[in-house]
Amino acid sequence: MSVQCEVSAKQAAGAPMSVFERYLTLWVFLCIVAGITLGQLLPGVAQAIGRMEVAQVNLPVGMLIWVMIIPMLVKVDFGALHEVRQHVKGIGVTLFVNWLVKPFSMAFLGWLFIRQRFAPYLPADQLDSYIAGLILLAAAPCTAMVFVWSRLTGGNPLFTLSQVALNDSIMVVAFAPLVAFLLGLSAITVPWTTLLTSVLLYIVVPVFLAQLWRKALLAKGLAAFDTAMAKIGPWSITALLATLVLLFAFQGEAILQQPLVIALLAVPILIQVFFNSALAYWLNRAVGEKHEIACPSALIGASNFFELAVAAAISLFGFNSGAALATVVGVLIEVPVMLLVVRLVNNSKAWYERG
Repeated sequence: MSVQCEVSAKQAAGAPMSVFERYLTLWVFLCIVAGITLGQLLPGVAQAIGRMEVAQVNLPVGMLIWVMIIPMLVKVDFGALHEVRQHVKGIGVTLFVNWLVKPFSMAFLGWLFIRQRFAPYLPADQLDSYIAGLILLAAAPCTAMVFVWSRLTGGNPLFTLSQVALNDSIMVVAFAPLVAFLLGLSAITVPWTTLLTSVLLYIVVPVFLAQLWRKALLAKGLAAFDTAMAKIGPWSITALLATLVLLFAFQGEAILQQPLVIALLAVPILIQVFFNSALAYWLNRAVGEKHEIACPSALIGASNFFELAVAAAISLFGFNSGAALATVVGVLIEVPVMLLVVRLVNNSKAWYERG
């Protein structure tokens, strides 16, 4: 077996959840508290960081986002795309739910809850921005954490790897048009140049750099690759948490004035998670795929590449936008909700296999 194949198989099998990952909800909550405190006690510091921009890109946040995204993309093996043909039905379900159901269902849920049901309880000037953040969250399929969810359900590791590689390949070309289309349906205007710049900065360039880095590490052998992955593993979560502290330093005043905002934004996200995971799980059963295929297919349809969503929201709408806050709510509830979905698919295995 070549080093590349050996690494791919090992990655696809998944690693145990780290302490950072397992308690991500707690860390996010602490970042909310720390960010709000920073914004209230040292508003000048937060404002100074906010002014460090070049061409409307905040430099500290831009660096943090790259540190957040690139280590995750190093793990993705685009050479695993040939595995797609082994489970065409499962891949078909994954693509259908990820790209034709999930973003559109979130756009609908955003309209239903944010613009209709919850509008009286939310800042009127941020309604469009909240919906935009929800759309950005749903338009980016999960990249890294899905390996963990797959392992916890006994999912087929090579199928998991191949669907992640395929989704990332599609995301490079489809993310911007899909987001632009859904924002247009929601009557939210974002300049194409701004959207394409965001995609270039936070998808295309990180993918290119990550794959160069991956190739260089693999050239040194499996041991060197594993050592590097162990070292850079915590970078992504650490950079994400630092970004959240800065974000809540800007968002603190709005949250203190309307503390129910986070809970209200969580409603469409929760509905979306359970709807899409159940749909993908049932469709795989209907087409006759094995349980080990249905699980990762359902889980990638339910979870999000929230690091990219946060980056895009900040880039497109700014630190103190409702869009940025909406994507952060996705981070806040990701782990507990996905662990619940993992439990549900595990407990329903007997029902699934009777089908």
